[in-house]
Amino acid sequence: MPSSRSALPAWQKLTEHQHAAPRPHLRDLFARDPGRFRKFSLASCGILIDWSKQLVTEETLRLLAALARECELESQVKRMFAGERVNLTENRPALHVALRAAAPVVLDGRDVTADVRGVLAAMARFARGVRSGRIRSAAGRPFTDVVNIGIGGSDLGPRLACEALAPYAKARPRLHFVSNVDGAAIASVIGRLDPAATLVVIASKTFTTDETLANARTARSWLERKLRGKAAAAKHLCAVTADPARAAEFGVPAGRVFRLWDWVGGRFSLWSAVGLPVALAAGMGRFDELRAGARAMDQHFAGAPPERNLPVVLGLIEVWNASIRGAASRAVIPYDERLRLLPAYLQQLEMESCGKHVTRNGEPVDYATAPVTWGSAGTDAQHAWFQWLHQGTQAVPADFIACCRPHHRLRGHHERLLANFCGQTEALAFGMTAAEAGAAMRAAGLREPEVRRLLPHRTFDGDRPTTSILLDELSPRTLGALLALYEHKVFVQSVIWDVNAFDQWGVELGKRLAGRILPELGGAAPLPARNASTDGLINHYRKQRRKT
Repeated sequence: MPSSRSALPAWQKLTEHQHAAPRPHLRDLFARDPGRFRKFSLASCGILIDWSKQLVTEETLRLLAALARECELESQVKRMFAGERVNLTENRPALHVALRAAAPVVLDGRDVTADVRGVLAAMARFARGVRSGRIRSAAGRPFTDVVNIGIGGSDLGPRLACEALAPYAKARPRLHFVSNVDGAAIASVIGRLDPAATLVVIASKTFTTDETLANARTARSWLERKLRGKAAAAKHLCAVTADPARAAEFGVPAGRVFRLWDWVGGRFSLWSAVGLPVALAAGMGRFDELRAGARAMDQHFAGAPPERNLPVVLGLIEVWNASIRGAASRAVIPYDERLRLLPAYLQQLEMESCGKHVTRNGEPVDYATAPVTWGSAGTDAQHAWFQWLHQGTQAVPADFIACCRPHHRLRGHHERLLANFCGQTEALAFGMTAAEAGAAMRAAGLREPEVRRLLPHRTFDGDRPTTSILLDELSPRTLGALLALYEHKVFVQSVIWDVNAFDQWGVELGKRLAGRILPELGGAAPLPARNASTDGLINHYRKQRRKT
C-alpha cells in the first residue's frame, strides 16, 4: 500500500474529479434531478440527515466509497469494536463503545462490560440517593446544588448533555460546571451557593490535571472553611477517576469514587461515570436512555453498508471538503438553544482527534486533515456572522441541526425557527442571480438606476455546501445517537487520513512549559535564558504584581 493516502488510486481519481470540467451549480444539480433529496438523505436512530446540498454527485460518492475501501475502513471499524489497540502511540484500545454495549466486550480475556455495569450500578444508587434526599450533607440537609469540576471531556460532554436535557431534569439539584483555572470561574459559582447543601464532583481521569486540581483544592478549602473541618467537607466530595488512590489521598471517601479505565479517552467518556452530572440532574433512567441512543448508532455504524451509513457518509464528505476541495473550516449551527454548546463539544472531539500532522506510523502527511470546527446557535448566528457565510470570499461547509418537535408549547416560535433553518440552507445552496435580484428590486418599486447600483450587493452566488440534520426531538435517545454519530464520523476521518484519533500529544507541551513558568511568576530571582518574549511578559507581570 502507498505510504501516503494521497497516492492511493481513489484519492488521485477524486483529485482529478475535483479539477475536471466545472461541476454544475447546486441550482442546476437539483433542477436536473428531482430525486436528489431521496438519493442523498437517510434517516436512522431518530435522525434524518440530508447531504443533497453538499457539492457532491453520485460519482463523487462512488469515488469516496472506493477510497474507504482502499483505506480498509471496514476492517478498522471491526478492530476498534473488537478492542484491538487502535491507539498506537499509547498502546491502548479505544473502547468507548463498551460503555454502552449490550453484549459482552472482551479485552485481554476479561469482559469489560461487567466492570462498566458495576460502576453504573454504583452511579445509579448514588444518584438516586442524592435526588431523593437520602444522601445528605454534613449538616443533614439534602444537596440542592452540584458543582462538577473538570476540563475538556470531563466538562464539555456532561455540560452539553445537562443543558440539552434540561426539560427532563428536576428542579433540584441544580447543576453547575467549572472548568477554567481562571479564579473568576469558580468564584462566580461557589460565591452564590450554600456550602452546607453543595456537592462537589471532581472529574479527572488521571487525577493529576493541573486546572482541575487547582479548582478542586479551592472548592475543598471553601467547604472546609465554611463547614469547619475536613471530615465535614469530605461528605460533600465525590470523584470520577481512573486513579482511586489519588482521589482517596485528596480526601474523597472511598464509597464516592467512581471508576474510569485507561481504554476510555476523555473526549469519548460521557457514557461512563463522567456522565454522573446527567444522572444527578435527570435521573439514571435518562442517562441509560442516552446510552441506548448511542448504542443504536453504534449498531448502525457497525452494520450498515458504507453508502447508507450515516457516520461513514458524513466522514467521507468532510474528507472531500477538507482534503480535496481545500475547505479550511466547517461551521456547526444548531437551531436549538439547548444545543448551543454542541459546537464547543465538537471542537474538542474533532480537532483534538484529527488535528494531527503525522500518520499513525509517524510519517508527515501531505494533505489537509481536520478543518477548524466552529459555530454558534441559530438564529443568533444569523445576526452575527451569516453575512460572511453567504457573501464572504470563502465558501465554508456547514452542518445545520434542528429538532422537529420542541419541548415548549409557545405558539409560533418553533415554526419560525424551522423556517429560518430551511431558508438559510436554501439561500446558501441556490443563492440569488442578478436577474432574480433585479426583478425583486423592481417589484419593490426601485427605479432602474438604483437597481443597477444595488445589484452587485443584492446578488448571492450560492453553491455553498451544507448538511441538514433533523432530530425527531431532543430526547436522551436522539442526543445519544447524535453524539455517537459524530464520534464515529471522527473515526472514519481518522482512518481515511491515517491519523490516530485517540491521542492528544499536542496538548501537553504548553502545559509542561506552564509548569516551569508558574514558580517564576511569584519569584524574584533572575529568569533563566529562554526567549525575549516570554521573559519580557514575566518581568512585566512581576512589576505589576509588586504594585498591587
